[in-house]
Amino acid sequence: MTIGVDAARRALLSVGAGVALAAMPAAAGAQPAARAGADSRRMMSAASFGVVGDGVADDSKALQAALDAAFRPDGPGFLVIPPGDYRITRTLRVATGGGARGNIIRHSGIMAHGARLKSDIGDGSNVFEFISGSIVRFILIEGLDILGTGREGHGIYLECEEWGKYLYNFCLRDVVVQSCGGDGCRMIGNVFEAQVINSYFRGNKANGATFGHGFKQGILSSIHVFGCVFGENARQGAAMINKCYDVAFHGCYFLLNGKFGLVAENGCTLLSNCGFENNHQSAQGFDGGDAGIALQNFGTLVGCTAYSIYNQTHLVRAYVAGQFVMIGCSGSGNERAKRAGLARIGGQKRAGITVIGSTGAVDYVNGCDGIELGGAGGGARFASDWRSPNLLQLGEHRLWIDRQGNLRLKKGAPGADDDGITARPG
Repeated sequence: MTIGVDAARRALLSVGAGVALAAMPAAAGAQPAARAGADSRRMMSAASFGVVGDGVADDSKALQAALDAAFRPDGPGFLVIPPGDYRITRTLRVATGGGARGNIIRHSGIMAHGARLKSDIGDGSNVFEFISGSIVRFILIEGLDILGTGREGHGIYLECEEWGKYLYNFCLRDVVVQSCGGDGCRMIGNVFEAQVINSYFRGNKANGATFGHGFKQGILSSIHVFGCVFGENARQGAAMINKCYDVAFHGCYFLLNGKFGLVAENGCTLLSNCGFENNHQSAQGFDGGDAGIALQNFGTLVGCTAYSIYNQTHLVRAYVAGQFVMIGCSGSGNERAKRAGLARIGGQKRAGITVIGSTGAVDYVNGCDGIELGGAGGGARFASDWRSPNLLQLGEHRLWIDRQGNLRLKKGAPGADDDGITARPG
């Protein structure tokens, strides 16, 4: 686990947030008087900038002018995009900077229910970008619908890769991103304390969504994803990259993606009530498939399910170095995926693995072992290798099975396979 990185990030944020909070009154006072006036908080409409919204006219210039006006230092901060189809031929971008003058520290956003951005971008550029070069918080992007052709880059790209700058306390809600040439949504850098709610990422050529620490600098953390769908994307439904791990998914569904439903290369804080169905569509049959989740390091799964009739083999494939817990989860399959199970788990000898009240086969590899309580078979299962931290403990005593099949008992942790006393069968 990268506990050191997390601690450093938390320390950094506590300092950075304190500086930001302390600077708020001064920053607000430094803005032109229009920022505090009633007119400065009016809801601006993109219609005032000449957008057409018929799906034929190029609305790129008018929409960019509306975004520039809404998010300029003395602008209203709120933009409504009326219902319609808006043809876009170049990236729409909000980019903040310029020191304290560029800070956005009050509720602002884009309201776009009924508006669809129809990408006609052909050079791999992103459709919509929000690049923070300042302190940005309380941004709401709601109702935005993006339809790509596969020739653009990412649908929504959120980034903050500057030291001491942040993009946080924001929300994406009721967003739909389909058929883009990159990820449906990508968040990179100092992006944190955010929610993605009731959004849909489908048919994108890379991942449905990607979350990561910055490539240059910046720590992504404390992202919560609620009730979202990640489906039919060419690579992963969602991916956590660059050693990030503090993203939690609640009530989300991952299905029919080309590879994994979710890849968490450095662990995942929490998955609760999430479903994984028929991922690995690009695999050549069940034997060439893999699990719904690929996870390394650590994780917690509560009430998650996996079902397959094609190539998905398990709910999760994990390599555990820290603690891994599954509670009330299930993994099953039918038709050509009748052998589908719950988990395939390997890891370090001292990894802590606990499976409670879950159904489906658990396969342990690389000498890894865990504790299983309840489930379809009932009872309890403990590790048997003397080196495992998951041995049955009775008070100060540990029990295990040695290589000869003898039950052994030792007060304290055993130091070898033949340590302690034996209780021979018969």
